[in-house]
Amino acid sequence: MNFGFSEEQDELRKMVRRFLDEKSPESEVRRLMATDEGYDPAVWKQMAQELALQGLGIPERFGGQGFGPVELYVVFEEMGAALLCAPYFSTVALAANALMNVGSEEDQDRYLPGIASGETIATVALTDDAGGWDLAATTTTAERDGDRWVVSGVRSYVTDGSSATLLLVPATTPAGLSLFAVDGAADGVARESLPTMDQTRKQSRVTLDRASAALVGIDGEALAGLETTLWMAAAALAAEQVGGAQRVLDNAVEYAKNRVQFGRPIGSFQAIKHKCADMLLEVESGKSAAYYAAWAAAEDNDELPVVASLAKAYCSDAYFHAAAENIQIHGGIGFTWEHPAHLYFKRAKSSEILLGDATYHRELLAQRIGI
Repeated sequence: MNFGFSEEQDELRKMVRRFLDEKSPESEVRRLMATDEGYDPAVWKQMAQELALQGLGIPERFGGQGFGPVELYVVFEEMGAALLCAPYFSTVALAANALMNVGSEEDQDRYLPGIASGETIATVALTDDAGGWDLAATTTTAERDGDRWVVSGVRSYVTDGSSATLLLVPATTPAGLSLFAVDGAADGVARESLPTMDQTRKQSRVTLDRASAALVGIDGEALAGLETTLWMAAAALAAEQVGGAQRVLDNAVEYAKNRVQFGRPIGSFQAIKHKCADMLLEVESGKSAAYYAAWAAAEDNDELPVVASLAKAYCSDAYFHAAAENIQIHGGIGFTWEHPAHLYFKRAKSSEILLGDATYHRELLAQRIGI
């Protein structure tokens, strides 16, 4: 096991960082989070056509680049640091993985090229109004209507649900849990944007009233593939959290070096030193957990369910603590809405809850290792 990045992966990081420095400065984040769409279509197109980011983890035969979770980790880490406003997580970490884990080769050939090219924005409608992440408790149902499938139910907290052109909906049939592809603009689909604390990541409530759908994969056999998708998405989200945590640590240290109080930089005060040291320890530990999860996903290792929950739980706590301490270190200015510390604090909280909070994943971890 080697947690070091290759020269190619380091170059990928530099390329993505340069792009995000130009396309996702704080001013652009604030502009986009105030829009209904929540992203810039021109930047989304550039990401797909110039950097090939949407297709990075998609096999080459479906129009992608054929890289794996480790390369995606690099991208998610940089996007988390920049607070990129774009439906990348929902399209790549959720939808593309769901299609590759659940769908047949015909399904993948039908949907993945559009994702790789940037033409398709996709998401997976994972939860209902209760907000639980237990796929076996899905309340949405699907049934045959002649030669087609129709899906009915309510899905809530759907990441980028209003901007997605393709909705992947888990639903129960007489055969069991299945996955269905629904056109976002189809009859019977009503989408409502939800007010969120973190405006950089849009969420929606989607109501399906006998909406026409296409079965993805085999009827009744979607559970295992969707669970694998959740583990891979949790690992990707941990990477994103690590990127955000590293950025707030950097901001806190920089401010502590430059802010002078009582004739000396505040970074020379023991209390500030302790805060920064604790943040550093947690961020570096979070990186180790996230790297391990990326490795397990890349190797399709049996440890993936365990390490994905471990990484998500630890990185959630580390990011939220780092974001909160960043505000404290900045003092009065850190409490103002105009300061970027609040953007990271709110992203840290929303990311903590997305795909299950730390308590939920610690419980899963305990169950999986037999405690």
